[in-house]
Amino acid sequence: MTLDTIWVYAEADGDKPSTTTLELLTKARDLADTVCCVMAGDNGDDFAEALGSYGAETIYQTGDLEGSLVGVPVASAIAEAVDAGDGPDAILFGTSYDGRDIAARLSVKLDRTVITNVVDVEVDGDSVVGTEPIFGGATEIKTKFTGEGPYILLVRPKSFAPEPSDGAEADVEDLDVGDLGNSGGATVVNVHAAESDGPRLDEAEVVVSGGRGLGESEKFDMIETLAKNLKGAAGASRAIVDAGWVPYSYQVGQTGKVVKPTVYIAAGISGATQHLVGMKGSKNIIAINKDAEAPIFGVADLGIVGDVHSVVPKLLEALANR
Repeated sequence: MTLDTIWVYAEADGDKPSTTTLELLTKARDLADTVCCVMAGDNGDDFAEALGSYGAETIYQTGDLEGSLVGVPVASAIAEAVDAGDGPDAILFGTSYDGRDIAARLSVKLDRTVITNVVDVEVDGDSVVGTEPIFGGATEIKTKFTGEGPYILLVRPKSFAPEPSDGAEADVEDLDVGDLGNSGGATVVNVHAAESDGPRLDEAEVVVSGGRGLGESEKFDMIETLAKNLKGAAGASRAIVDAGWVPYSYQVGQTGKVVKPTVYIAAGISGATQHLVGMKGSKNIIAINKDAEAPIFGVADLGIVGDVHSVVPKLLEALANR
């Protein structure tokens, strides 16, 4: 059995849909007869072809939101559509800052439950079931909605492989934005984006991550150098993020970013469960650690037992001599 309609909250990555959006659209096509998108702003036409090619039949846009907190008007617009009887059976959000904000506000407005941290979704009769990892990913549980829809799910990035369909360009329609209440008065004064001259951490085909085994913050430079030489992105364990060595945007793990690159190099990372959750889906995992009993070797395809301060410089030397 499939649902009649699923809406996917679509987010932009520059001038194209985010990878997570395409992942959600791919999954939604398996779950519902009709798949649509909701977008913040008034530039849905710019994404109509790209989103349509992944199965979106219609893009519902909120209109110009310049200066507004995205979550407030988007949640209001979706709630208005649901209250008018024009809403979907389920709504999928990526676990992003805006996705979490909108889902939370929508949950309050509609008095509906949200299932979070979902890595799979299925239809069970006339309801929806979300699969969630627990105990640091050691096992998974299934949670079924028992109330009425729309069912709201927050899905972890990299849970599905994005696959285009043969869909035509999506139609674009405006959504009515209802009363925003006191939150509507909040404005965004400034936005600070992290600068990067390489691929994004959650999009990179090669990720090189450093951990506490580096010894001191200055040694993280060689992690960034190795990542740059491999045309990849640098990541980090929670331990060195908490220690203030690198910004939170570098963190790979349960409370950081989930990555699934072709090659993942863990240098000086012991392999705490929190970190493994964020990278164990990588295609090829290379671990460098002087402790032969480190848990990271349990998931590694290739393990190098050695001091990261000796191994990484040798790798850099070999790359320079290629």
